[in-house]
Amino acid sequence: MFKGILITRDEAGYRAQLQEIDDAVLPAGDVSVRVEWSTLNYKDGLAITGKAPVVRRFPMVPGIDLAGTVIESSNPAWKIADQVLLNGWGVGETHCGGLAQRARLQGEWLVPLPAKLTPRQAMAIGTAGYTAMLCVLALEKHGIRPQDGEILVTGANGGVGSVSIALLARLGYRVVASTGRVAEAAYLQSIGAAAVIDRQELSAPGKPIGKERWAGVIDSVGSHTLANACATTRYRGAVAACGLAQGMDFPATVAPFILRGVTLYGIDSVMAPLAVRQEAWERLARDIDIARLDAISHEIALSEVVALAPRLLEGKVRGRVVVDVNR
Repeated sequence: MFKGILITRDEAGYRAQLQEIDDAVLPAGDVSVRVEWSTLNYKDGLAITGKAPVVRRFPMVPGIDLAGTVIESSNPAWKIADQVLLNGWGVGETHCGGLAQRARLQGEWLVPLPAKLTPRQAMAIGTAGYTAMLCVLALEKHGIRPQDGEILVTGANGGVGSVSIALLARLGYRVVASTGRVAEAAYLQSIGAAAVIDRQELSAPGKPIGKERWAGVIDSVGSHTLANACATTRYRGAVAACGLAQGMDFPATVAPFILRGVTLYGIDSVMAPLAVRQEAWERLARDIDIARLDAISHEIALSEVVALAPRLLEGKVRGRVVVDVNR
């Protein structure tokens, strides 16, 4: 038995609660991990509250992230006492996830914990930071350099946005942060934003093509925000799209793409191949500013997760939420 968040659905309804969980609940896997740290992400909030049909199998332990130590393995790639982390692969949706003290997983889903990071620091980065790094890599591989101009980061107060700002600033880019919480401009500037704009400048329906401004964009919002970001990206610039906080729709035209040669990159963090994951985590270990990472993240106990999930969905939680699963 171990403690964890368990989501169930039956005649009594849909509910998520902290409880003792039997090992028999865990699905098949060739590596068992003693989880030390997890996180609370937007997708976890959807799963815990039932606001969207994220969970595909019941009962389910939510949590798309985890870091911990291997305690049992029949996979030749992993041995007892190895420190590992996991992001994505449908964990917390179709396979029991990280918001518990134990997890049973497929070895090919795991990534070794980078030597420069502690398990807690890795979870302060988590899926959001790993996704942010994939976005930064997309802009770099496109050829965008700091001297090319401003980078727009939307959803700036969220996990992906906050880590994106910190990474880009550390790499020398001038970052403009778009947020619905302009009162928190000082926080965004403290983690590396050069300027802060109100999201209303981007969130309403706009023109098919606008004045060129952004050399690149990292967008976790979607909908009109993504369309307007594309419409104001400079000639041969690039936009990395990784989220849908405003909506799944994309009310745009082809104008920015055929008139300015703008490239739109779709960033998939869930099923990214191992080599891509390893590159992202190696870069995170090298490029993340630990002091800024501490400013971006705050810690909660496993017992606080269920109550915090609705507030996360309401946009009332800043940055990254790290979960100590042992308290």
